Amino acid sequence: MTALILFGATGDLARRMLLPSLAALDADGLLPEGLRIVGTARSRLDDEGFRAAAAEAVAANPVSARAARPGFLARLRYVPLDATDRPGFRRLAEAVAAGEPVHIFLSTAPALFPPTIAGLVEAGLAGPNVRLALEKPLGSDLASARAINDAVAAAFPEERIFRIDHYLGKETVQNLLALRFANTLFEPLWRSEAVAHVEITVAETIGLEDRGDTYDATGALRDMVQNHMLQLLALVAMEPPSRLSAEAIRAEKVKVLASLRPIGPAEVEAHTVRGQYVAGAIAGQPVPGYAEELGRASDTETFVALKVLIDNWRWKNVPFYLRTGKRLARRKSEIILAFRPVPHSIFGAGTSAMAANRLEIGLQPEETIRLALMAKVPGLDRAGMKLREVTLDLGDRTAFAEQRRRIAYERLLLDLIEDRPTLFVRRDEVEAQWAFIDGIRAGWHETGRAVRPYTAGSWGPAEAFALVGRDGVTWHD
Repeated sequence: MTALILFGATGDLARRMLLPSLAALDADGLLPEGLRIVGTARSRLDDEGFRAAAAEAVAANPVSARAARPGFLARLRYVPLDATDRPGFRRLAEAVAAGEPVHIFLSTAPALFPPTIAGLVEAGLAGPNVRLALEKPLGSDLASARAINDAVAAAFPEERIFRIDHYLGKETVQNLLALRFANTLFEPLWRSEAVAHVEITVAETIGLEDRGDTYDATGALRDMVQNHMLQLLALVAMEPPSRLSAEAIRAEKVKVLASLRPIGPAEVEAHTVRGQYVAGAIAGQPVPGYAEELGRASDTETFVALKVLIDNWRWKNVPFYLRTGKRLARRKSEIILAFRPVPHSIFGAGTSAMAANRLEIGLQPEETIRLALMAKVPGLDRAGMKLREVTLDLGDRTAFAEQRRRIAYERLLLDLIEDRPTLFVRRDEVEAQWAFIDGIRAGWHETGRAVRPYTAGSWGPAEAFALVGRDGVTWHD
C-alpha cells in the first residue's frame, strides 16, 4: 500500500494537469495497485464531491478522457484542510496507513510552506517513508527561496525533496540528453567552435486570465526565466555527466548556472529588455492591454529578452538569447542552436545565398527536432548551382507514431511515486538561478529600467530586435 497526498487538490493545476495525468497513468496500469490518492484543500468537500470534481476534470482533458477507467475514482479520498489548522493535519494523517510510503505533492502559496511543513511534522507525515514534491513558486528572490528551503530542510533531507519544474517532464527536453550523448554527430559540434549563438523562446498568446494580482507581483522574469528558461539553458549548456543519474546530471547543471556572467547595473542596458503589452489583436480578435486587463497602471514586465554569456571553456563568448512574453504573435517554446557559417563558399557568385545550419528543438505546441541543412535544387544549373535550405526532421512523430504523447506531469508524478529524482531540481540549482535573477532585478531598479510597450499579437518591443541585431542576429520567428 502507498499513498499520494495532493495539496491544492481543488485548484487549477490539479484540475488541468494532476488529476488527468493520474487518470492516464491509471488507465495504462502504471500506478501501484494499492495506491490511494488523498486530495486536500480548503474547500469543504467530502469524498464523493471530490470524485465528482475529478471526474469532470478528467473528462475535460483530451488525453485522459479517452483513457479513463471507472476504477480510478475509487482511489480518491478527500480531507478538507486549512494550513493554519493543526488538528486538520492529524485528520490528514489518519487517511493514510501507518508506516506506508507516502508521497506529498505540495502546491500552495509560498507563505504557506512553513506552517504546512510544521503541520506535517506534528502529524507524523515527515518520516523516512515520506517524499515531498514542491511546486513553484519557490520564493520570490534568493532570500525567500533560502527561507523556504531551510524550512523544508528542517524536516526533510535533500534526497527526499522533489522540486518540480514541469518543463523537465517534456519528452523533447529529455531527448536533449539522447541527442547530445548518444550520438557522435552532435557532441563534437556542441561548443563555441561550431555554435554561433543559442536562442531559447517561450512565447504565450494568453494574457492575465485569472492571475492578475499574482502575476503583477511576479512579472515575466521571475515567472518564466528564473525557472523554466534557466533550466533549459542549463540542459543545453551542461557538460556530459559521468552517468545517467540524478546527482551527476544535477551537478553539471549547477556548474552551468554558477558560470552565468552576472548582469548588473552596468550591463542591463545592453543585455536586457523589459516590455509590457498594449492593446492589439490575437488570431484576428482584439485584446486589451495589460493595464486594462489589470485595472490599473503597472510597471510589471510581461516580456523579457536577455543576452546571457556563460564563462566557461565550452561556451566562451557564445551568446544565449532568451525571450519570453505574454500576448505574443503565437504560442511556441523552442530552443535554436545556430551553427557558424561555412568558412568559405565554393559555389561562386551565381549561386543562391548560403544559410548556416540550424538545429531547432520544439517543445510546444508540438514537440519536434529539426536540422536545417543546405541542399542543391534539382536542375541543370546553367546559371550556377542553386541551393535551398531543407529540413531534416529528427522528431519522433513518425518513428514513434505508435507511442502516445504524454502530459509532462504524468512522468513527474510517476517519478515521484517511484522515487526517481533525476527530473527534479536540487536546492543549489534553485538558489543559483535566483542569484542570477536577483542581479538583473537589482540592475533594473538601480538604473530605472522601464518597460517598453509592444502591441499584443507582435513579437515584442523593438528593443528586443535591437538586442540581437547589434550582434548581426535575427530572432527565429
